[in-house]
Amino acid sequence: MKIGIVDYNMGNLASVSNAFKKIGAEAEIVSDADKLNRYDKLVFPGVGAFGDAMEHLKSTGLDKAMREFVKSGRYVIGVCLGMQLLFESSEEFGYYEGLGIIPGSVVKFDKNKMSGHKIPHMGWNKMFFKKNTALFKGLSDPYLYFVHSYHVVSDEKYVIGKTFYGYEFVSAVNKDNVFGFQPHPEKSHNEGLKILENFVNL
Repeated sequence: MKIGIVDYNMGNLASVSNAFKKIGAEAEIVSDADKLNRYDKLVFPGVGAFGDAMEHLKSTGLDKAMREFVKSGRYVIGVCLGMQLLFESSEEFGYYEGLGIIPGSVVKFDKNKMSGHKIPHMGWNKMFFKKNTALFKGLSDPYLYFVHSYHVVSDEKYVIGKTFYGYEFVSAVNKDNVFGFQPHPEKSHNEGLKILENFVNL
């Protein structure tokens, strides 16, 4: 089993790599679009701005390589910004097109609905499971670690988890062989590591 962690100059690679080591799985950091095909599964992490990320993905050919990998039927998990990039568009600092792998868009938290909650949404919060998936095996509505100011809006048929912060928003998605998590499993202690372990075992 070869797991690749996609490096597109957007953060937290070391913590993701260390999380896989903790569960006894080997994961290599890969930045070359031509090498994605060598892996059985991909982790698409990231922290930062959507527009900058898409610019880098396009300039390196990683955007096309990611789409081709998904078409092959192999499993992908997007985390935080990596999850958001899987969608069609984002309104973060303007309008940007995403990878378009999952239908939907990325929007800023609505201040009018926040009831005093601060933006960004930062810290531990509960994910309520909306569907049973293999990644949730052995878990029940876990507390996970979040850091974000934008969230996904998507068709309910792709939603597998939601979280409440001022109002309910989508925090986990699944379309065929692609999963996305807004929280950081790699920073969420045992429950987060269990999600990654379940991903390895798919």
